[in-house]
Amino acid sequence: MRQLTYLQAISEGIAHEMERDPDVLVLGEDVGGEFGGAFKVTKGLAARFGDQRVLNTPLAEQSFIGMANGMAIMGLRPIIEVQFADFISTGFDSIVQSAATIHYRFGAQVPWVIRAPSDGGIRSGPFHSQNPEAWFVHTPGLKVVAPSNPANAKGLLCSAVRDPNPVVYFEAKPLYRSLRGPVPEGEHLTPIGEAEVVREGHHLTIVAYGAQVTQALSAAVTLGAEGIEAEVVDLRTLKPLDFDTVADSVTRTSRLLVVHSANRMVGVGAEVAARVAEECFDWLDAPVTRLGGLDTPVPFSPPLEDAYRPDAPKIVAAARRLVAY
Repeated sequence: MRQLTYLQAISEGIAHEMERDPDVLVLGEDVGGEFGGAFKVTKGLAARFGDQRVLNTPLAEQSFIGMANGMAIMGLRPIIEVQFADFISTGFDSIVQSAATIHYRFGAQVPWVIRAPSDGGIRSGPFHSQNPEAWFVHTPGLKVVAPSNPANAKGLLCSAVRDPNPVVYFEAKPLYRSLRGPVPEGEHLTPIGEAEVVREGHHLTIVAYGAQVTQALSAAVTLGAEGIEAEVVDLRTLKPLDFDTVADSVTRTSRLLVVHSANRMVGVGAEVAARVAEECFDWLDAPVTRLGGLDTPVPFSPPLEDAYRPDAPKIVAAARRLVAY
């Protein structure tokens, strides 16, 4: 199968959905023209589909996300690019107070997708490196996805566009050009709400999503050389959470390590850990362990940012402690 970068897979997914459905359009800051977005994900789409379907917007997230709400209610399917996930906070009201509640209040569908480039590791400092997924996982009415590889990046994007609900799609900036993998041509859908066991093992379960899946798989190779076989579960969807896959793995391995780039405090890992403690306690042989970003703004300094974020060596160290408990 042909190999695409993570970025190319997202771009191909957008183009595929625009080709398939004339109601799909793209809007955001600098997404059109020759520029093609801050990371060039939408480059070439305006030339292919025209300026009526690839819309440049002002620097006003609250305004153009609110506009997308209206478009979606009237039958269009907007794909909204927020240049950096950090900037999504200025459109917070349009997302959590409006889009997330419209179906509950009026029975109307709001089929938009917000693409939110998140995570650090590219030395962008505190305003271009955040992981705000927990804000939206906490909000009823939203779906939240976080692909970890090129195939799922395309598949989840296409599934999100077709979903009748508002979907916040967190794409991991560190993977854009650094990760390449097989991606099916043409139609390819990854189900929303289904986690995936990406590496089998029996000594412990490592649950991760987004960029940390790559780190967890790297750590699992190191651990395997030491005789510790780690099972790696990629959540893929953060809401709705596929807890059954997590529970099935934990009941077989009896140990759980949850890893994410976002701040450890009240992160997605806290929900996974709490549910495992409640529902899988009888199978546990060690305390549930979490790794996450430190409870500080993301540092600009490279050595400090490296200390801030989980990575493969930190995962290896935590797994060793867990197995030795």
